[in-house]
Amino acid sequence: MGAPLFPQHVIARKRDGKELDRAEIEDFVRGAVDGSWADYQLSALLMAVFIRGMTPKETAVLTEAVMHSGIIADLSAIRLPKADKHSTGGVGDKVSLHLAPMVAACGIAVPMISGRGLGHTGGTVDKLESIPGFRVGLSLSEFRAQVGKIGVALISQTDELVPADRKLYALRDVTATVECIPLICASILSKKLAEGIDVLVLDVKFGRGAFMKDKARARELAVALTSAARSMGKQTRAVMTAMDEPLGLTVGNALEVAESVDCLKGSGPADVMDVTYALGEQMLVLAGTAKDAADARSQLERSISSGAALAKFREVVAAQGGDPRVADDPAVLPAALIKVPVPSPSDGWVRTVDALGVALAALRLGAGRAKAGDSIDPAVGVAGLAKAGQRVHKGQPLCILHANDKGRLAEAHAILAQSILVGAGAVAQPPRVGEVIG
Repeated sequence: MGAPLFPQHVIARKRDGKELDRAEIEDFVRGAVDGSWADYQLSALLMAVFIRGMTPKETAVLTEAVMHSGIIADLSAIRLPKADKHSTGGVGDKVSLHLAPMVAACGIAVPMISGRGLGHTGGTVDKLESIPGFRVGLSLSEFRAQVGKIGVALISQTDELVPADRKLYALRDVTATVECIPLICASILSKKLAEGIDVLVLDVKFGRGAFMKDKARARELAVALTSAARSMGKQTRAVMTAMDEPLGLTVGNALEVAESVDCLKGSGPADVMDVTYALGEQMLVLAGTAKDAADARSQLERSISSGAALAKFREVVAAQGGDPRVADDPAVLPAALIKVPVPSPSDGWVRTVDALGVALAALRLGAGRAKAGDSIDPAVGVAGLAKAGQRVHKGQPLCILHANDKGRLAEAHAILAQSILVGAGAVAQPPRVGEVIG
């Protein structure tokens, strides 16, 4: 038996730029769960990691330790290949809502555990809860049974999974250590790999509305994520996608659900479908159910044209207590009482639709949370968004504000008027989907 570990010694070693060994990292993670490390000691090591970084080996060990801090979902009885997708967060990113049933309709199990929105980025769980009756809080046994029965479940994180991450993320949030690639890797991968999946595809976003604004930094994260996951034996790829303007035409929970239903019916916005197909292709290829990206694309398109993906979405909603009519009638969703257009100030072309500005406007309306614990209004947000490169005329709506509070409307209107810029001369719209990593 080795010498006892003392938190201050582990902190000092990382402070001095040393590589921590497995025992030291596992003691840190265990201390976050059982309280043997005080919050100030956990915070000190987080800051030391933020400043000094971690080697790929340390990052993999940290990820594995956090993943094993709770129960690992055992889905071994499910014979289908099991795949999931994770996005690093963006504005108007509703892809999970329709991608999961599309992939499931192609014969792959999709056990998807998602999070809530915080700040300017939306959360898949909040969008799902805008469907009347939809229950995201399934237990692990319910989760396992549903994936086995219908091939897909969309739930929130349970108390049994990765408890160390909840503790460490809360401390990162208040110690300015969130933007640290090794810590991001451990947080994302521990949750996803604890689902019991075989394949993981990551949507790593960059641009004004992304968590990582700088493309080079986002690529660094993508490489770190795929490397750490592969070192743990998981087939993983990352798709780089742009987030300078919102994804799709809507930002807001119920509004985005309605747009996802449009995607399942074959009438989704082109940029949303570009990202959806890029991620879905990688999921099918890695899972071994498609020979290449073209074959995967054909399968995904067929899931929509045949109605199988929409039927699978309807099945998921019903299985989790939601109103399945949402698949056919968007009027089932909550609707805002006030709808106000933001008019174009002149003739011209839309030059910029600032994703962060649109997100902040939606936040002001009540579509998101400024801090954890805030309540949200599922009906409010922004719809009918103009896209960069679009020709517009003076007075034409650049978007429509959906609100329930007149007091919040003026501020959101002002933000959007500054966020959607119209000028002379057409501009090219850059591609949404970039490099595939791993």
